[in-house]
Amino acid sequence: MSAPPRKVLGRLSLPERTFVADALRTETVGGVLLLIAAVAALIWANVPALHSSYESVSHYHLGPAALGLDLSIEHWAADGLLAIFFFVAGIELKRELVAGDLKDPKAAALPVVAALCGMAVPALVYTLTNLTGGGSLAGWAVPTATDIAFALAVLAVIGTWLPSALRAFLLTLAVVDDLFAILIIAVFFTAHIDFAALGGAAVGLAVFWVLLRKGVRGWYVYVPLALVIWALMYNSGVHATIAGVAMGLMLRCSTREGEKHSPGEHIEHLVRPLSAGLAVPLFALFSAGVSVSGGALGDVFTQPETLGVVLGLVVGKALGIFGGTWLTARFTRASLSDDLAWADVFAVATLAGIGFTVSLLIGELAFDGDATLTDEVKAAVLLGSLIAATLATVLLKLRNAEYRRLYEAEERDEDHSGIPDIYEEDDPAYHLRMAAIYERKAAEHRRIAELKSAERLAEVAGGAGEEDDRRA
Repeated sequence: MSAPPRKVLGRLSLPERTFVADALRTETVGGVLLLIAAVAALIWANVPALHSSYESVSHYHLGPAALGLDLSIEHWAADGLLAIFFFVAGIELKRELVAGDLKDPKAAALPVVAALCGMAVPALVYTLTNLTGGGSLAGWAVPTATDIAFALAVLAVIGTWLPSALRAFLLTLAVVDDLFAILIIAVFFTAHIDFAALGGAAVGLAVFWVLLRKGVRGWYVYVPLALVIWALMYNSGVHATIAGVAMGLMLRCSTREGEKHSPGEHIEHLVRPLSAGLAVPLFALFSAGVSVSGGALGDVFTQPETLGVVLGLVVGKALGIFGGTWLTARFTRASLSDDLAWADVFAVATLAGIGFTVSLLIGELAFDGDATLTDEVKAAVLLGSLIAATLATVLLKLRNAEYRRLYEAEERDEDHSGIPDIYEEDDPAYHLRMAAIYERKAAEHRRIAELKSAERLAEVAGGAGEEDDRRA
């Protein structure tokens, strides 16, 4: 007897659903702050009376020059604060590998293939656009990244009831996306290497790993060590954010006997608000301040570099992720969840075209030394992300009534056990609780029926007496 076909984007397990809900809640709040920071940066940089102050603050240098860390505020935001963001990304990736969707090779195939296609196709679209238009190929990696916080902020703003399976798919996509973005930064944007500093960073990471395995606790041990590792990684020529993801991957994300949460989950719970609420918004504040005049926006569609970024985000991401998902389902003989349609997958793929944080970072690295083109590419990232968000909003709104029905079914808890009913359907105790609830309701309805019947008989008897009196 053959096994039933595997479902794509089916219902999450209860622990996974709880984790995803908590993670997305924090990311959504961070995404709203990210939106606010991006708008503030655009206003600060484009209001004539404020523009000079934005430039002055962004390019103000501070830090110990003797250690090679006399950096501008903008540089600190990109290399320093984003290390916190990538630290959280490293923990997320480790958790997915040991306890999440990426643990099972069959389940991991879908998000991994979808994410890879969602990076390869935008890069291909950018490359073809620039080969045709005679532009620079240096920015091929700019449209490859998805910004999960920004995407979730869009979901929060438009008020969609996107089912948890699609939200989890988007989150896992972003985790895999971040991994490959990190590899791209490490491999393609490392101009020179100081092997002494890199060796020092490696020694620091080894010490970090040993301390974790020995069970050493205390932020006063790990925070100074993390700063030393970061500084050495920065001076090595490898992008400093790599230090963050390396430390995140070293944390243990599996639970042991007597543990409710693993150390990795505990630290992620502490650090994620710092990343989503402070580090990423501050990076956006000092990276998104580009000219958005009518002429500048018009130029986005006339230059091959900027047009390639917009088309990569809007067209490449949607086609890549949707195509990767469909091909995976087709060749693994999996079928889409009965509750969803392929239009839902395409809408989420379109939403993944929002490539803000990492796209801005790669744009700075790709066109380092050309300030004008860097700002134009940043404007293209902003415009492409806006177009993708608008298209996704329209597509998701078309199915919002169905999403709300699915969401309410996922949340229903008629037995008041604290666990949604759909996760208790195979539990005999659940059905006994529901039977007791319905028996109490039935008894109450019988009591009310008897009371109403008695009242009706009394009215009929009283009415008959009055009629006899009138006849008399």
